[in-house]
Amino acid sequence: MIFNLLKAAGLGALASLAITSSSFADAVKIGSKNFTEQFVVAEIYAQALEKAGIEVERRLNLGATLIAHGALTNGDIDLYPEYTGTALAAVVKGDLSGSADKIYGEVKDYYEKNLKLTLLDPTKINNGYAIILLPETAEKYKLKTLTDLGPASKDLTFGAEGTFGERKDGLPGLEKVYGIKFKEFVKFAKLGIRYSALTSKQIDVSFGFTTDWQIADSKLAVLDDDKALFPPYYLVPVVRQDALEKNPKIAEVLNKISPLLNNENMRELNAAVERDRKEPAEVATEFLAANGI
Repeated sequence: MIFNLLKAAGLGALASLAITSSSFADAVKIGSKNFTEQFVVAEIYAQALEKAGIEVERRLNLGATLIAHGALTNGDIDLYPEYTGTALAAVVKGDLSGSADKIYGEVKDYYEKNLKLTLLDPTKINNGYAIILLPETAEKYKLKTLTDLGPASKDLTFGAEGTFGERKDGLPGLEKVYGIKFKEFVKFAKLGIRYSALTSKQIDVSFGFTTDWQIADSKLAVLDDDKALFPPYYLVPVVRQDALEKNPKIAEVLNKISPLLNNENMRELNAAVERDRKEPAEVATEFLAANGI
């Protein structure tokens, strides 16, 4: 009798394990790149899907663009937040000029035809480049646009991470489109250093992203990209087509989230994590609650 009870318990455990394994295998695997905005948005996606009754597995902080993209194409994840301009430059390798709709359409078309991936509705977050400097520097040289920066650049020091010196929409693009050639290019190992370097006047000019909370916090001047060098970088969920076929509700849920996210509230969400030291999961929960989800 004891043997039968043990046998039954063993079979029960195996059945439970099989159910758990099956359930785990059916979970929607959500990834992210390796910075704050990605952690927060991926958590918003994950929690919104969970509230809709969809099981989720988090695989956040995967790394840079091509690592996250590789995880998606390999099936290690089912979706992650991406930027249209980044996808165009890094994956499609297309022309960076054009409207937001053109770039979104080009990336979506390429992903669907060649990669078995698709783009859902874009958010209102356009996390593009912003050339930034102290207001007193802008006033001294009478700088409002990147065209204005051209003649003054020979007297100014620019600071950024190394890859900005190589990108078509980085220093080479600034020189080609605007004639901007700085006196010196200071390379930083980490992105965050540029803000402290600017405010302490170690450098004169740098770049930020339009959802960086530090721009408003430090009251930095942003120069107008008057010749449209920088392409639109709208944040959008990129999803495996087979995951959508299995669970079409993914699109329904995330498409309801996209209109709620914009540059203004994304700056606040980033600040809550980086400045106020909240966890991305906590910030995501508060965002969804504030929006009635």
